[in-house]
Amino acid sequence: MSTPALDIKGLHVGYGDARVLRDLSLSIGKGQLVALIGANGAGKTTLLRTISGLLRPSSGSIALYGKALEGRAPHQVVEHGFVQSPEGKQLFLEMSIRENLLVGAHGKRARAMREQTLKEVFELFPILEERQHLDASTLSGGQQQMVAVGRALMAKPTLLALDEPSLGLAPIMVDRLFESIKKIRDLGVTVLVIEQNVFKVLQMADYGYVLENGGISMQGTGDELLGNEHLRATYLGM
Repeated sequence: MSTPALDIKGLHVGYGDARVLRDLSLSIGKGQLVALIGANGAGKTTLLRTISGLLRPSSGSIALYGKALEGRAPHQVVEHGFVQSPEGKQLFLEMSIRENLLVGAHGKRARAMREQTLKEVFELFPILEERQHLDASTLSGGQQQMVAVGRALMAKPTLLALDEPSLGLAPIMVDRLFESIKKIRDLGVTVLVIEQNVFKVLQMADYGYVLENGGISMQGTGDELLGNEHLRATYLGM
């Protein structure tokens, strides 16, 4: 059996005395597009922050392609290949689109390939190449999300995590963004998507996990989860 892209076992994470993640385990195969869904406050962003090294687990293990991540500083986690695009875009609005993208290539490994990676990002999002010298503030919300995803790609991830990428976007921009996410997966990048648009993300996901009460309550292929009555009632209102 090949080494998983991401392998998490028995993870416990909290803030002070408040326990957020309890004995959480999940595994993501290389090249998969995996959805992580759950209600607000379920612990999805806490999980990303823990993998990224911003939070320390009280117990459990996190491995990226077989290399332990727990205890590593955030910049070391990025250098190992785990990169996230955070909720809310968090762009430098008075900087140009090109400058925002280049911020992502700050690591040693990424800097060495940044011109080639920039070309790849522009191929994925042609509108960003057309407007690369304009301030990020001139873009629509959907275009700004493209910059946020492109900036994460500039760090040369082997596993890209997207936190609520469609939040606040118009339906047509959601469709375009999700098509781009599938293209990123097809380029060989493993993708983890945290997404409130449950139906759309499970339609394109190879596999999915449902996070409830700090642990994984359900898992399966996207089609299997879409057919689950509890999930349909709880997250799709059906």
